[in-house]
Amino acid sequence: MPENSEDFYRIQKLPPYVFAVINEMRAKARAAQIDVIDLGMGNPDGATPRVIVNKLVEAARNARNHRYSQSRGIPRLREEITRRYLANYGVELNPDTEAIVTIGAKDALAHLLFATVGPGDAVVSPNPAYPIHQYGVIMAEGHACMLPMPDAATFLNRLEDLYRASSRKPKLLLISFPHNPTTTCVDLDFFREIVRLAALHGTMIIHDFAYADLGFDGYKPPSILQVDGAKEIAVEIFSMSKSYNMAGWRVGFCLGNQKMIAALARIKSYLDYGVFQPIQIASIIGLRECEEDTRKICAVYQRRRDVLVNGLKHAGWPVEKPCGSMFLWAPVPERYRAGGSLEFAKLLLENAQVAVSPGIGFGPLGEGFVRFAFVENDQRIRQATRAIGQFLKS
Repeated sequence: MPENSEDFYRIQKLPPYVFAVINEMRAKARAAQIDVIDLGMGNPDGATPRVIVNKLVEAARNARNHRYSQSRGIPRLREEITRRYLANYGVELNPDTEAIVTIGAKDALAHLLFATVGPGDAVVSPNPAYPIHQYGVIMAEGHACMLPMPDAATFLNRLEDLYRASSRKPKLLLISFPHNPTTTCVDLDFFREIVRLAALHGTMIIHDFAYADLGFDGYKPPSILQVDGAKEIAVEIFSMSKSYNMAGWRVGFCLGNQKMIAALARIKSYLDYGVFQPIQIASIIGLRECEEDTRKICAVYQRRRDVLVNGLKHAGWPVEKPCGSMFLWAPVPERYRAGGSLEFAKLLLENAQVAVSPGIGFGPLGEGFVRFAFVENDQRIRQATRAIGQFLKS
């Protein structure tokens, strides 16, 4: 018998979870009655719109909705997400062949990688990156090819270099804008060039669009499916977690290329029976009636961004305002950089009682940064930046 889980084949491929160190320290501090302000995990703190909750309660009382649902999602929900794409992006999608409901964005990503990636297939994505973007590839037996992304133009240049120099063309591009953790945002011209390159070299594209509705100061994140010809090679993953404050509900969608959607549908048919049907019914109401709520949620995150950025600058920590996402990607102050992002995150927790995510947890090129999430109210964020200021001055 294996002595511990590390003896299992796929578990051996996964490194220790860096964020667990901070999570454990935070839990111990709170157990000791220390007030920790948690700006680490991107876990929305706002309430789901009331009309969605009411519909869930109503649907859950109907015994017909207690049976197995459909792994690809009920037809009316698929129809509603395609209506939203037409209204918001001018993109026409067939709800039967170009849309599937998933158990959140992570489910879509992990299962799509299992469906499309084979042993040794190269999957290119920016680094630093959300962990599933790298380790989902590794668990699927693919080769994770990470390109640096200090900015979008550099990533695009490195991608062009890779296509010129590599004898093994990438099977897949896995991208996400607005980007987690770096908050990098792009315009439609960037996507046009990505689609052009991928089509030229026979590469598929997955675009993780988790922060679709979180653009600030007038910036509206584009959908890659707005690009002519994108549906020939690309799918996009949209989640209700951030746009509708529905993180725990686990409702996502994969949209676009029919062949990739069909592959995901087939593998999911073996693995799950889909989202609890009352949640799907409530999600229809959310997509249909709560567009104004998504704008209000975005405004809350923009205000919190401003409070955090202004507070850190006042504390002597100069940072740049992100144009989108729910995060701030902050360079570790010079005097602490040599110790690394994990040690600096520990110092912030120990001395300022503020939890942040160390950049190294997002891959080797995340070193030198920490990530703040806008998941506390304005007052708590001000409290956090005052404590950080006192620590930096000490």
